[in-house]
Amino acid sequence: MADRSERRVALVTGGGTGLGRAISLCLAEAGMDVAVNYSRSAAEAAETVEAACALGARAEAYRADVAREDQVAAMIEGVVGAFGRLDVLVSNAGATTFCPFEDLEAVSEADWDAILGVNVKGTWFCARHAAPHLRARGAGHLITISSTAGLITFGSSIPYCVSKAALIHLTRCLARALAPEVQVNSVAPGYLDTRWGRRFGEEGMRGFVARSALRRVPTVEDVARQVLTLVTGTSSTGQVYVVDAGLTLAL
Repeated sequence: MADRSERRVALVTGGGTGLGRAISLCLAEAGMDVAVNYSRSAAEAAETVEAACALGARAEAYRADVAREDQVAAMIEGVVGAFGRLDVLVSNAGATTFCPFEDLEAVSEADWDAILGVNVKGTWFCARHAAPHLRARGAGHLITISSTAGLITFGSSIPYCVSKAALIHLTRCLARALAPEVQVNSVAPGYLDTRWGRRFGEEGMRGFVARSALRRVPTVEDVARQVLTLVTGTSSTGQVYVVDAGLTLAL
């Protein structure tokens, strides 16, 4: 086994459940140590940490609301203090509300604040405080988890779509700002069979499968493997990688 001090360290926000858990475990299986961020899902984050440790990784859970800069700063200071380095940041934490597009009255100012606070400002806070550490070895990676909702006019709500479009442009801006030491890319999943995706119901899922070019729904593991490909690469930055089984080709 490689010297523990030489193992790369990844921080995954929203890393305790769903897609975040799949990413955390994929990186752990690939030989990285993992810091698992959570906001409310303490028990689930602990389970993710246990599973990552079973794969041979060192893993620890860190509670922080990414929409709060003070909590983000303290979290990243804690991660670097405990692990000694930070090589990869995966900004996966997300928020949404489910509102029909045509019902403009259903979306409140609080909805806008909460969604933009986590999906856009949260990524900005994490990137700003992680940047010095990602730059330190000249080969850092920042991956944002956006969505096909940021590319098309379809998703859980208008604020969610707008937030993911903003996140995609933030990714491009950060790619320019942090080059050449840090590669910054975005992975944009389409419909996934997660607790959020299941809000569309069985009929909705069948519709997504029928309209997708590959006639399937991607798994969280599919998305996690795309993240792994990017954080082990050397020549991609400022790009958006769609993982949707070709669904957006029909939308």
